[in-house]
Amino acid sequence: MLEVSDLWVSYGAITALSGISLKVAKGSIVTLIGGNGAGKTTTLRTISGLLRPRNGTVTFLGEDITSLAAHKIVARGIGHVPEGRMIFSNLTVDENLAMGAYLRRDKAALAKDRDYVFGIFPRLRERLRQTAGTLSGGEQQMLAIGRALMGDPKFLMLDEPSLGIAPRLISMIFERIIEINRDRGIAILLVEQNANLALEISSYAYVLETGHVAMEGASAELRNNPQLKAAYLGS
Repeated sequence: MLEVSDLWVSYGAITALSGISLKVAKGSIVTLIGGNGAGKTTTLRTISGLLRPRNGTVTFLGEDITSLAAHKIVARGIGHVPEGRMIFSNLTVDENLAMGAYLRRDKAALAKDRDYVFGIFPRLRERLRQTAGTLSGGEQQMLAIGRALMGDPKFLMLDEPSLGIAPRLISMIFERIIEINRDRGIAILLVEQNANLALEISSYAYVLETGHVAMEGASAELRNNPQLKAAYLGS
C-alpha cells in the first residue's frame, strides 16, 4: 500500500534520514521504534508532505506522491495523527472534527463516520461543545484520532499516541487502534515510545537508529531479539 524508498531528508546541514526504505501492506499495522532523534517523526512528516526529501520516493497505492502538497496527500487517503496531538485548542470538539473532514462533501458518509467516531470514543460526544484545549491528554488523543478518521483515510499514521496520557487510558487507546485497523481495514504506521506495546499490536517493525533502518522483521521475532530487548524492551 505504501512504499518508502531510499529516503534522505535534511534540516539545513543536518541529515535526519539517511536512505530509509520501508513498506506497509494493505490492512497491516507496522511500527517504527527507536530512540529520540532516530528519525521516526521525520519519516511520518515526509510521507505526509510536510517535509520535502532531498532524495528518494514515497509511493502510495502505486502513485508517486513524493512531491504532492500535504492537502493533496490527505485527499489521496493518508491521515496523520501528529506527535503532541496538535488539536485546535481554541475550537470545540465538534469544530475539530469538522476540520478533519474539510475536504469532504459526502454528507451521508460524513454522518456515518461521526457516529463511528462517537462509537469508539463516546467521551467525544459528551464533550462536543467543549473547547478542545480544556480536555485531558487522553481525551485530546481521542480527538486527534477522531479528527483524522473524519478525513476517511485508507492509511493512518500515528505518532506517539501514548505520550502524555494517563496509564489507565493507554490500553484503551491501543484497543481502539486495533479496532480501527480490524473493523475499517485501515492500514496503520505507528510510531510509539512503548516498544513492547507497539510490537504487541503490530505485525512488522522497523528499528531506526540515527536516520537509518538498523533492524527490521516480524514483530513477534523482534520482541525476542536479545539486542532489541536490551536496547528498547527493558530486559
